[in-house]
Amino acid sequence: MDVRALLDAPLEELCAEACSLRGDRLITYSPKVFIPLTKLCRDVCHYCTFAQPPRRGERAFLTLDEVLAIARAGASAGCREALFTLGDKPELRYRAAREELAALGCATTLEYLTRAARAVLDEAGLLPHLNPGVLTAADLAALRPVSASMGLMLETTSERLSARGGPHFGSPDKRPAARLETLRLAGEARVPFTTGILIGIGETREERLDALLAIRELDERYGHVQEVIVQNFRAKPRTKMAAAPEPSLEDHLWTIAAARIVLGPDRHLQAPPNLTADFARLLDAGIDDWGGVSPVTIDHVNPEAPWPELELLRDATRSRGLELVPRLPVYPEWVDGAWVDPSVMPHVLRASDSLGLSREDDWAPGESRRPPFAVRDALPLDSRDEFGEEELVRLFRARGEERQRVFAAADRLRREVCGDEVSYVVTRNIQYTNVCYFRCGFCAFSKGKLAANLRGAPYLVPHGEIARRVEEAWARGATEVCLQGGIHPAFTGDYYLSVVREIKDAVPAIHVHAFSALEVWQGAATLDLDLTEYLARLRDAGLSSLPGTAAEILDDEVRRVICPDKITTGQWLEVHDAAHRVGLRSNVTMMFGHADGPRSWARHLLRAREQQMQSGGFTEFVPLPFIHMEAPMWLRGRARSGPTFGETLLVHAVARLALHPWITNIQASWVKLGPDGVAAALRAGVNDLGGTLMNESISRAAGAEFGQEMPPDAMEALIRANGRIPRQRTTLYGDAPPERVAASFGAAPLAEPWNPPVQDAGLKAPPRLVRPGFAVARAR
Repeated sequence: MDVRALLDAPLEELCAEACSLRGDRLITYSPKVFIPLTKLCRDVCHYCTFAQPPRRGERAFLTLDEVLAIARAGASAGCREALFTLGDKPELRYRAAREELAALGCATTLEYLTRAARAVLDEAGLLPHLNPGVLTAADLAALRPVSASMGLMLETTSERLSARGGPHFGSPDKRPAARLETLRLAGEARVPFTTGILIGIGETREERLDALLAIRELDERYGHVQEVIVQNFRAKPRTKMAAAPEPSLEDHLWTIAAARIVLGPDRHLQAPPNLTADFARLLDAGIDDWGGVSPVTIDHVNPEAPWPELELLRDATRSRGLELVPRLPVYPEWVDGAWVDPSVMPHVLRASDSLGLSREDDWAPGESRRPPFAVRDALPLDSRDEFGEEELVRLFRARGEERQRVFAAADRLRREVCGDEVSYVVTRNIQYTNVCYFRCGFCAFSKGKLAANLRGAPYLVPHGEIARRVEEAWARGATEVCLQGGIHPAFTGDYYLSVVREIKDAVPAIHVHAFSALEVWQGAATLDLDLTEYLARLRDAGLSSLPGTAAEILDDEVRRVICPDKITTGQWLEVHDAAHRVGLRSNVTMMFGHADGPRSWARHLLRAREQQMQSGGFTEFVPLPFIHMEAPMWLRGRARSGPTFGETLLVHAVARLALHPWITNIQASWVKLGPDGVAAALRAGVNDLGGTLMNESISRAAGAEFGQEMPPDAMEALIRANGRIPRQRTTLYGDAPPERVAASFGAAPLAEPWNPPVQDAGLKAPPRLVRPGFAVARAR
C-alpha cells in the first residue's frame, strides 16, 4: 500500500476504513495510578510542564512510602496498573538528583525505579508499567523482572524538530535515532511495549506517516508493540510553545485513521480522552483503547486536563455501539510466559480474566462477597438452533449490555423448556479418601507427600463408616448418596465394587451416584478389563449413575497444564459413552476459571453435545467455578483467581443455549456461588441447584466459605425467595417419593463423621501404578 495516498483521502472515507479494520466491539481502558517518581529531567522539551528543575526544600524523588501510598490507594479503588513516569536520567544534569540517589543507596534513577517498581508489585499488587525514557539493553534487562510492560513515545522521526528552534532542541533523548534504538532493543528483549506519536509540534503529515511506518517495521520484526498512541499537542502556559496552535480535531482524526490503516487491525490504537472535548469522536477514527484512566491521581503530564468520569467514558463508548472494558497494562496477546517475566507472570494471571483483560471485580467463587452486578431485564439475544465454536467464543466474550442479552436469551429458553420449577436432590456426599497418586494442579483436597501443607491429614473411610453414613442419610430423607475420592495407590477395581456392595447391603433402595471417569478408568485398568465389562460389573453390584467429575475442561491443550497425568478428553468421553451403553446415566461438569478461556469452554460444550447426541445419557450440565485460594497451581502463580462473576454467569447461560435441546437441565453449585450468586444464576438459564450434600469437603478444602449442607427447608426458601417453585427430585429427575420428602424436613443433626488415618487401613501400593493419557504418551 502506498501510504502517501492517505494524504489526499477524504476524512470520512479514512474513518470508515479505519473502523472496519478495528473489528472488536470491546474498547479497553486501563484503571491505573500515575506515579511521578521524579520530575527532574535532563531534557528541555519546549512544550513540557512535567519536567521541573530542583527546588530548594523539595525532594527530587518520591520516597518508597509515598510511592506505596499512591499504589495502595489505587488498589483500593480497583486499579490494576501503576504507571511510573519520570524524567530521563536527571542525575546526568542535576547534582541534587545525584546526591539524593546516593542517600538512597542507588547509583542511577533506573536503579531506584527498579526498587520502587518491585515494592509496588510485591506490596501493593499493582502491575508496573514503566516510562523511564531512552534505555539500553542492560536497562531493559534490569527492568523487565519488575514490570508487566514498558513504553516510550517515539513522538516523531523528524530530525529537524531537534534542530535549533525546534521543540526538541537541547533534548538529547528526543533524537529519533535514540528512541528508535530503544524501541528496537525492547523488541530484542521481548518486552511488551507502548509507543506512539505526538502531533501538532511542527511535524508534517508526511512525517507522521514516516513515524508510523517506522513503528510498523520494528513491530513486524519483533512483534512487541502492543499499542500505539496518537496524542495531540496541547499548548501550556509558561512553556516556549505556549502560543503554538494546537491540532484541530479533524487533523487528529485524520492521523488516528491513518495510523489504523498503516498499522492494521492487530495493533491496539489509543488516543487519550482527556485531551479532546468531544472524545467520543475519537472512536469514529478507529481507536480501540482509551489508555490509562485514574480514579485516584491526575494526569501529571497534562494536569490541566482531568480524566473523564468512567460513566461518561462508558456512555461515549456505548453511543457507538461498543462496550467499555478494563484491561491490564500488558494486553491479552502478550499475557504469555514468552513475553512477561516469570517473576511478574503470577501477578498478571491473578489480575486477569479469561480474555487476558483486567478482572472486572474482586468477586471469587466460594467467597461470601455480594455479586458485583445484577441480572436485569433485557432484550434477549437472537439465538440460533445450534452454535458452532466461533459463535460460542463470541458469546463468552460478551460484556455489558450484550452480556445481559445473553442472560435474557438463556432465561427465556429455560422458561420455555423447564418452566419455573427449580429442582434439587437430597443427597449425601461421601469423600472416602483424600489420598491420591495423581497430581492435579487445581486440587486442594488430595493429600499426599507433595501436598502436606494443605488442609487435613490423609485419611481413608472404612466400609463400615461409609455404610453408617448412608444409613444416616436415608434416615434424613436422602434418595441418593454421591461418592468420590482420591485414588489411593493401592486401590484396584475391586475396591470400588466392594464399596457399592457395602452400600446396597446397608440401604438397598438408595441411588448410588459414584465414581468419576478417572476412578472408573483406573479400576478397569487395574483388573485388566475393558470399560464396558467393568462398568457392567459396577452396575450389577448396584451402581446407579456416574457423576461427571474429572471432566475439568474437555480440551487437551488445557488438560496438559492443569492435570497432565490424568485421563485425556477422549478417555473421559469413552468412559461416559461406555456407561451410557450399559444403561448407566451420568452428568457432565466443567471446571473453569484457571488456565482456560472461551475457546476451551466452547470446545467442552461442543464435545458434551456431540456425546449426548450419540448416547443420550447425560442428565444435566454442571458448571463448577474454580476455587483458587488453596489450589496448588494458583499458589505457584500458574492460574487465574477463578472466573469473574460475569464469566460465571455466562458459562451457565451459554451452556443453556449451546446444549439445547440435547441437555435440558443446567445446574448451579450453591457451594461455589453462594445464595446471592445462585439468585443471579436462576435468571441466567439455571433450573437446578444440585444436592443438599450433608457433607462437602472438596470445595471447602480449596477455600470455599459456604456451608457443608443446605437442608431442604433452606433450599426451598432460597428458591421461593427468587420467585421460583421448588421441586425435590431424584437423581434421574423424577419426583422424589412423598415419604422421602417428608423424612427430609426437620431431620436430626448429623453425627460427627469418622475419618481414620490412612495408615490404619494397612494398604500397600503395587510396584507400578497405572496412569492414563499424556503420561502414557510421554513414556512411549
